[in-house]
Amino acid sequence: MPDENHTAVTEFVLLGFTDRREVKFPLFGLFLLIYITTLGGNTGIIVLVRLNACLHTPMYYFLSNLSFLDLSYASTVAPKLLVDLVAQHTTISFFGCATQMFLFAALVDAECFLLAVMAYDRYVAICQPFLYSVAMSRRACASMVAGAYLSGGLTSLVHTCFTFTMSFCGSNTINHFFCDIPPLLELSCSSTLVNEVLLITLCGFIQISSFLVIVISYTCILGTILRLHAAEGRHKAFSTCGSHLMAVGFFYSSLFFMYLRLGSSYSLDTDKLIGLFYTVIFPLLNPMIYSLRNKEVREALRRTLERKVFSHKKVLGLCSKINWW
Repeated sequence: MPDENHTAVTEFVLLGFTDRREVKFPLFGLFLLIYITTLGGNTGIIVLVRLNACLHTPMYYFLSNLSFLDLSYASTVAPKLLVDLVAQHTTISFFGCATQMFLFAALVDAECFLLAVMAYDRYVAICQPFLYSVAMSRRACASMVAGAYLSGGLTSLVHTCFTFTMSFCGSNTINHFFCDIPPLLELSCSSTLVNEVLLITLCGFIQISSFLVIVISYTCILGTILRLHAAEGRHKAFSTCGSHLMAVGFFYSSLFFMYLRLGSSYSLDTDKLIGLFYTVIFPLLNPMIYSLRNKEVREALRRTLERKVFSHKKVLGLCSKINWW
């Protein structure tokens, strides 16, 4: 096609989560509440782990990084989603769309690797306790976390570069509430074969390999738990493992549905609901599932609050003894 028949796309239009005006403001209030709670919950976990020496262990080091990833990738999507629910114009620049896609894909890929690392950490702690101090040394933990971030960034960079070097010469309307890979592929007027192969290959490797590590780790953990004689210990371990596996199951089933299914019908209302779950809802659930059901975290939170209250009362007592006049 001659060059003069092409119109360079400089911005995209996001159709958003819904086009029904009567539900936009109620959804805005609901999503804003969820986002604020997500920020508060995940930030609270990070601060709590940092302030309490009893939580300076590999398990909680990984947990604080998981909270950072959750609040980060929620923040790449939720603010724009909230603005578009009340704005007249729901456009996003070409560079802004590329940036959003890169950050979101990098953080989600990093979370897949980190969830696998967390499962491996629990496997070593329960099944190989004598090797734990060596396998989970401070250097080893830092290396695994750095590897998760680096791997996520590299795979996301590949997706972003290949996606935004395509030609967008037709419609610039994205039937989604954020810049994701599948709906962008639908807008391209050039061949998307390479992009689709990369999507299946890279996402398949990251999601399936990390999921297998999690499944194998927890299978070994459950086998060890079943050999425990204490019923209380089995119940506690089953409760913890069940919560973690439930969270992992929701997260990975959403990702598998979005990125590894066959066919080209990606921009449907069902996809938006699934996308909403793993971009907005799941980051809210993680602090509850991984932390608030954990006795050590609850105890650390109680001690931290008691120290703050005691310090506040002490300051008020000193101030009352001072003659300000």
